[in-house]
Amino acid sequence: MTDLSYRPPRLLHLTTTAISLDWLLGPQLDAFAAAGYALTTVSAPGPHVDAILERGHRHIAIPSLSRSMDLRSDRHAWSELRAVFEKVRPDIVHTHNPKPGVLGRMLARRCQVPIVVNTVHGLFAQPTDPVAKRAVVYGAERLAAACSQGELVQNVEDVELLRSLGVPAERVHLLGNGIDLDRFAPSASKSRMARARRRKLGIAPSTTVVGMVGRLVWEKGYREFFEAVERLLCDDLDIAIIVVGPTEPGKAGAVDQETIDAMAERGVHFLGSRTDVDVMLALFDIFVLPSHREGFPRAAMEASAMGVPVVSTDVRGCRQVVDHGTTGLLVEPRSPIALASAIRTLIDDPAKRNSMGRAARARAAAEFDQERVIARTLGLYRSLLDDAGIAQPRPAIERYTASIDLVATEASKPAAATAAA
Repeated sequence: MTDLSYRPPRLLHLTTTAISLDWLLGPQLDAFAAAGYALTTVSAPGPHVDAILERGHRHIAIPSLSRSMDLRSDRHAWSELRAVFEKVRPDIVHTHNPKPGVLGRMLARRCQVPIVVNTVHGLFAQPTDPVAKRAVVYGAERLAAACSQGELVQNVEDVELLRSLGVPAERVHLLGNGIDLDRFAPSASKSRMARARRRKLGIAPSTTVVGMVGRLVWEKGYREFFEAVERLLCDDLDIAIIVVGPTEPGKAGAVDQETIDAMAERGVHFLGSRTDVDVMLALFDIFVLPSHREGFPRAAMEASAMGVPVVSTDVRGCRQVVDHGTTGLLVEPRSPIALASAIRTLIDDPAKRNSMGRAARARAAAEFDQERVIARTLGLYRSLLDDAGIAQPRPAIERYTASIDLVATEASKPAAATAAA
């Protein structure tokens, strides 16, 4: 007999921007909703909200939430987020990104949310950063982590660091990171579309395409990339340079328009934000990610899955994706000379590129499946719901069947099915 008092557990995911909910977390959110959770997403407003709504997920916008450090705005965000928690009354709050990770965990605990979970996409400070920065970041993380029951850590290097900060070992869980291996897979159709894109951009079939995918902010390594490109162009190589990613006007650390215009004059193709990143990667012969800081870079995983060798920096996150000498090359961070040399190595050796590309695809298939990430997250939810004495969710098909069983007449079954959906 079905329990008429049952209600699905309410799950709230909080990020800074809607693009994270759409592009980075979209498949996970779909899986959580399918698993039977009553899902609410929260972020600052933005153009990606429509895509979240089209997925069928509820979204609440917090206008004051931003990436920048602004105490007045942060106070407003705190008040707005409190109102959201009081309205939704979630059973689980799951936070992402540095600022909502700190604000969200602390406020959720103050609002007596039963379960608080955070995903560490990469601590905002690294052991090589100045002491003052580490003190602020690590102090905030230690304080916020005291308010959660679970810390899902993407990068293995952050696991021991969190434990060294005093976060109890039983709360820290290695999550890893994953991508859609069905979408990011080489195919004949993607190759055809990539060839058509080459022709549209005026790139000859024999030209080696070197590209980056990422927000146009300096910490992604664009300064070093552009300097490396200048060196390569001076060698009169048959190459084309492509950059895919949105500009971040007004954000501290954004690549300025003057630099973008200057590099465009040198022949760099800036293609902006795109939804066909898989086709763009099929166009690349070499993928470059010279980041100063990463958690577990999705773009590098996607390039690997598409069979493209990756040249990246030897920093946390990048070295978890790139097997140096096998799936790509790792170089010293902030060194345009080392970056140019590594790119040149692969430009000059197509056989090595192809070998690394095959190895990258094999490694991605073995290690970068998003289904593993979804399963680990759902497993933690189940465990914490049991600890809190909250009923487990019922998947949509189970709720539908239970509702059908409760009705006595054929005429009432459609209404019951609608209520269960």
